[in-house]
Amino acid sequence: MSLSVILSEAYNFFRNHLGQLAALTIPLLLAQTGIQLWLGSEFAKVDVNNPQFGSPHFFAMMMMLIIFSVLIAALTLYLQLRSEGHELSTGAVLKASLPFVPPLLLAGVFSGMAIAAPVIIAAAFGPLWLIGLGISLYLFARLAYVNFMVVVERLTPLEAIKASFRFSSSIVSKTVALLLLYVPLSLVGGTLSQLVAGVGLPLQLIVDAGFSFVALFVNVALFRLYMVNRTQA
Repeated sequence: MSLSVILSEAYNFFRNHLGQLAALTIPLLLAQTGIQLWLGSEFAKVDVNNPQFGSPHFFAMMMMLIIFSVLIAALTLYLQLRSEGHELSTGAVLKASLPFVPPLLLAGVFSGMAIAAPVIIAAAFGPLWLIGLGISLYLFARLAYVNFMVVVERLTPLEAIKASFRFSSSIVSKTVALLLLYVPLSLVGGTLSQLVAGVGLPLQLIVDAGFSFVALFVNVALFRLYMVNRTQA
C-alpha cells in the first residue's frame, strides 16, 4: 500500500474519531505538558556552574515517563480495538491499558537508549554527529513499532524490540517518511509556544498540549502502516 493511501486512511480515522481520541489523550497530555513546563522553568533557574537537582525534579521526570507510557498504551489499545470493530468507553480503555504500562516503560527506556547512543557517541567527534544523527534516525525507524509489539502482540520488552527490528526491515523508508512529519509539527508548535509564553502559563499549556495532540496523528499513521504490513505478513 502506498504512503499516500496510508496517510489518507490515517487522516480519515483521526478525523472520524477526533472526539474520543481527545477525551482519551488530552487530559494525559495536559498533565505531561504541565510537568514539562514546570521542569523547564526549574532548569532555567539552575546555576550552570553548580547544577543541583532534588527529589522533586526526579519525581517529576518519573511521573512524566509514566504518564507518557499510559498515553501510548491507551492510544495503541484504542487503535487496536477500533481496527477490530470493538467499541469501549474512554474509562474502559484507560483501565485496560494500565497492565501495559510497566513493559512499555521498560521497552521505551531500552529502545530510547539504543536510539540516542549513536548521536551521543558521534557528537564527541565533532562533525561526525551528523552521521550519528542519521544512524539514530534509522534505529528510530526500526524500533518505531515496539509499542505495538508490546500492546498488540503482547510481547515482553526485549522481545518487542527484536520483533520491531525484524518487522520494519521492509518498510524502513515509509517509516522514516512518517517519522519526519514530526519535524514540521515540532517547528510550528515550538514557534507558537514561544509566542504565547509571554501571555501566560495557561495559554502556553493549552497550545503545547494541543500540538502534542495533533502530533498523535503520526502514531495513527504508523499504526495503520503496521496493520497493513502485519496483515500481509
